[in-house]
Amino acid sequence: RSCPNKVQKAIKMITSLHLNDRDEVESLYSEQSSADEDTAFALQDSFSDDSSSDTDNRYVALFGEFFYDSSNWRSSVPFVEQLQAFQELINEGKVRYIGVSNETSYGVMEFVHAAKVGGLPKIVSIQNSYSLLVRCRFEVDLVEVCHPKNCNIGLLSYSPLGGGILTGKYIDINSEAAKRGRLNLFPGYMERYKNLASREATIKYLELAKNHGLTPVQLALGFARDHPFMTSTIIGATSVDQLKEDIDAFTSTERPLPAEVMTDIETVFKRYKDPAIF
Repeated sequence: RSCPNKVQKAIKMITSLHLNDRDEVESLYSEQSSADEDTAFALQDSFSDDSSSDTDNRYVALFGEFFYDSSNWRSSVPFVEQLQAFQELINEGKVRYIGVSNETSYGVMEFVHAAKVGGLPKIVSIQNSYSLLVRCRFEVDLVEVCHPKNCNIGLLSYSPLGGGILTGKYIDINSEAAKRGRLNLFPGYMERYKNLASREATIKYLELAKNHGLTPVQLALGFARDHPFMTSTIIGATSVDQLKEDIDAFTSTERPLPAEVMTDIETVFKRYKDPAIF
């Protein structure tokens, strides 16, 4: 948050362990420890700056599932035990800070409370999906929880381009760009971005970008970049050209986006609120 005009290399470690029994919390530590060691080795460093975890195997509504289904509740590793495992990693100098991924307001508050009561490390970041097509989950209440005056947790948004949908390359399904795209190479992958509502919303955003002299990437990344709750956006590129386009969109697009652009975005949003759901 202190360097909004800079492009920074962000290094983070995400683990996806599946722990159903609290007795397995030891594997949370051992597997996370090994993962962080591997990351540090690959980076020729001795530690990771930020180790983020979505490891407790607690059911949450994700990846296009909009509403919480209480029938899917299941037991999971207690929040305090997860923080204790991360405390070990910090004590050993393997990580500096910790964060969460794909988390809810309930989960964030439980982590913050457990840290405060137990004198354990506090989460400093949350990696959740956020884009022109996925806004409600964060904006409805997580934005209040994470506010600097409340829990002070920075959002690291993933999929700010909606898996590539917001670039417009999938609109013509017969184009070479679409054929080479991962959403077509891997059937079923991010299927939520390929539904009719997402397609219609994307077309509206493409038209909006063109009307304001912006590329689709400039519009999508500029929108994500300019929110006060955004610490950084996590982009994925499969080529040097894509990476250059992403960096250019982040650094060269007017900051913040003009008010008239944001007004038009809100108009489209009111018509297509979080279309990437099933």
